[in-house]
Amino acid sequence: MGKYKVILFDLDGTLTDPVVGITKSVQYALSKMDIQEPNLDKLTCFIGPPLHVSFAEFYSFTEEQTLLAVNHYRERFKDKGIYENVLYDGIVPLLKALKEQQYILVVATSKVTAFAEQIIKYFQLDEYFDKIVGSNFDGTRSAKGEIIQYILEGYQELSKDEFVMIGDRKYDVIGAKETGIDSIGVKYGYGSIEELKGSEPTQIVESVEELTALLVGA
Repeated sequence: MGKYKVILFDLDGTLTDPVVGITKSVQYALSKMDIQEPNLDKLTCFIGPPLHVSFAEFYSFTEEQTLLAVNHYRERFKDKGIYENVLYDGIVPLLKALKEQQYILVVATSKVTAFAEQIIKYFQLDEYFDKIVGSNFDGTRSAKGEIIQYILEGYQELSKDEFVMIGDRKYDVIGAKETGIDSIGVKYGYGSIEELKGSEPTQIVESVEELTALLVGA
């Protein structure tokens, strides 16, 4: 894997397991919209895509309703949900090994940049990442392709074949394809194997251990 110089990591479902914080915050937002959803498992579909896309797609919200739901979500998430989150086993050793091998590491997430920065700092991962790039509070730059393109523009001295995007959902792979870079799909997150295979990433790995072997070596 030596051809890569810049490794882009998705956050939710790739570096951390955010299931409790996200689903409970979605549940809270829905309740504010007079929709009661007691089964948190039904809300895991919100992990990965931009929030406004998910509310519109899964609940057929209008643009105005979607904006309101996102604001309700953030009410809970910024104080509670952001910390209802755990690192996947093996992530810290992976990041440490990659930095020792002088890779440039960047977080590429559809989550609002300020929230992503807070999470990365909370887990003391900020020493490993050169940049953390997410969406804006107003919903702009939320598609993964837009986020990756923004990152690429910051490294114009490098060629696209020196970048790789790592993520657990089709959105990560599609964004990589849109911007002309390679991608690695991880099966331990929240995208199904059918979803990952259907989006055709450059490679697919089963676990953090397999990802480490691929990027760092055995």
